[in-house]
Amino acid sequence: MRPHSLAPLPQIDRLFLTDAGLETDLIFNHGIDLPFFASIALIRTDSGQRALKDYFRPYLELATRYGTGFVLESASWRASPDWAEPLGLTQAELDALNVASVGLLHELRDEFAHSGSPILVSGCMGPRGDGYDPGRIMSSAEAEDYHSHQAAILVSAGPDMLSVLTMNNVNEAIGITRAAATTALPFVLSFTVETDGRLPAGDPLGAAIDAVDAATGGYPTYYMINCAHPSHFATTLDEDADWVRRIQGIRANASRCSHAELDAMTELDAGDPADLALRYRALRARHPQIQVLGGCCGTDHRHIEAIARECLAVST
Repeated sequence: MRPHSLAPLPQIDRLFLTDAGLETDLIFNHGIDLPFFASIALIRTDSGQRALKDYFRPYLELATRYGTGFVLESASWRASPDWAEPLGLTQAELDALNVASVGLLHELRDEFAHSGSPILVSGCMGPRGDGYDPGRIMSSAEAEDYHSHQAAILVSAGPDMLSVLTMNNVNEAIGITRAAATTALPFVLSFTVETDGRLPAGDPLGAAIDAVDAATGGYPTYYMINCAHPSHFATTLDEDADWVRRIQGIRANASRCSHAELDAMTELDAGDPADLALRYRALRARHPQIQVLGGCCGTDHRHIEAIARECLAVST
């Protein structure tokens, strides 16, 4: 695997927090409607932008209080070209919202510049379809062509890095990595896994990471796991292999439920923040390279504070 040629991101060397389950928190805890689970729609109105800023501020305050860095992810996870029509937007309108989603994070970073902690702005992408179900799997070339548009639009807004969350198959992961590589920005790729630790498409996590690295010259700066409970993947990481050391971030679900069970839920499963935090602490004790800590479905600022409190106790 070729080492990444770009300057390393600061989270390689120190603990960074990121946010939690943006969409589930806004929908279930704040009563905000998000059609198609698309938080990008909030950028369309002043009230929606205020809601996003109010969502992020408690996390930035946590990072300030605990002296960690912070990764701000744009609300553009579900904002690639296929989602324009379902959201009632033209492609030009969706492009403008992508740009504005990064601009909003720049405003937040300026607001918290007094903290003295490094705050990174990340242009966030997601799978073309459903994060839980790979559906029709594209070729890697088709995936590169599809995701190149959003990658270029996000980069035009000046983020520090690009990321993709909830990748569920290898071909799309290779394609979106190649799309990111054309921008020359640092890039972070996060896979999701089922309760057996495998991708929804069935690939073992290690094989997926090795395949992306082999096909892209090791372009991702690091990998993450998101949208799965630690009990679904903790033992998978016990393998003594190079791919395990490539995982440097976790955004876990609060719930132990499978993706299918989560999809069918009408009430939020917020799990146990204290138990989740202890699981993060155990993961970092075994894998100290994991430096980026956040949450996914069902988590909110309570979970992230518990995680920060536990993991700072073992941080070096």
